Amino acid sequence: MEVSGELVVEATGETVGEAKWAALRELERMAPGLDKAAVRFEVLSEGERGLLGVGYAPARVIAQLPAEAVREPRPPAAPREGESELAADARGLVERIAAAIGVQCRVDAHEDDETVTATASGHDLGMLIGRHGQTIDAVQYLLNAIVYRTYGDARKEVVVDAAGYRERRRETLESLAVRSAERALQELDRVELEPMTAAERKVVHVRLKDYEGVETASEGTEPNRYVVVLPAR
Repeated sequence: MEVSGELVVEATGETVGEAKWAALRELERMAPGLDKAAVRFEVLSEGERGLLGVGYAPARVIAQLPAEAVREPRPPAAPREGESELAADARGLVERIAAAIGVQCRVDAHEDDETVTATASGHDLGMLIGRHGQTIDAVQYLLNAIVYRTYGDARKEVVVDAAGYRERRRETLESLAVRSAERALQELDRVELEPMTAAERKVVHVRLKDYEGVETASEGTEPNRYVVVLPAR
């Protein structure tokens, strides 16, 4: 319920911790993007387990989110000068995700005939990139899934970049391509790579285009399409 702009929910669980977790989930449903640190809890009952299931009573808590901590949903990003609706959507999504994980940055979108690149710039982007690029790859995967569902065949590939990560990723992919080609020739068998975006698959195809003795192909369906390296027929 809402009291003078403040959100208040009551929840139960087998333990106080489970009751708090249930209350948080309900608050997040009511106010997406809430500041969890601002939630105040009042324990009404710590619950009783009872003996052999007899006399069980759940733990009960009340969770309160102050009005000033309720974040209004952001409207869709308005296109900047020269941006298409797709580019603005991609930029806006990266801005919202970065803000949600606590990364302060500026996001700019660049678009060509095949790709929209949303580039984040700032002082500390490590949290957005993540260990071995797992976070930024997850963000990019999510954006492409959203764009695919929203725009269908009219979509373009979305690339999310930060602090030159994609250039380093390109170098890593080229190295992976060469190692995979050597393995395919050594084992005389196909080598399947991890699922990649179309832009990343293109890096592998181009790197091995003139590599003697091997050929490449893309298999699978979006967004889980991947490259196969195999001995040339």
